[in-house]
Amino acid sequence: MINSLFNLNASLISQSPAVILLLLWILPWKGVALWKAAKNSHKKWFIALLILNTFAILEIVYIFYFSKQKSQKSEKQKIF
Repeated sequence: MINSLFNLNASLISQSPAVILLLLWILPWKGVALWKAAKNSHKKWFIALLILNTFAILEIVYIFYFSKQKSQKSEKQKIF
């Protein structure tokens, strides 16, 4: 049974360029978002980004909105 599931997954990936394109879209976003969450010590975000698959929507939101909040706060603290 496991062998037949593996063959099914392998055939889906090899026959569908859409799956490969989707992976090429998702993986870089996920990698950058996880890296920024780890760098900013956002443990809850890191776990959410690691577990949830939102086709890079959550990752993009995190990168462009939530990951910048800490860096802006630290810049304000340096001024004062």
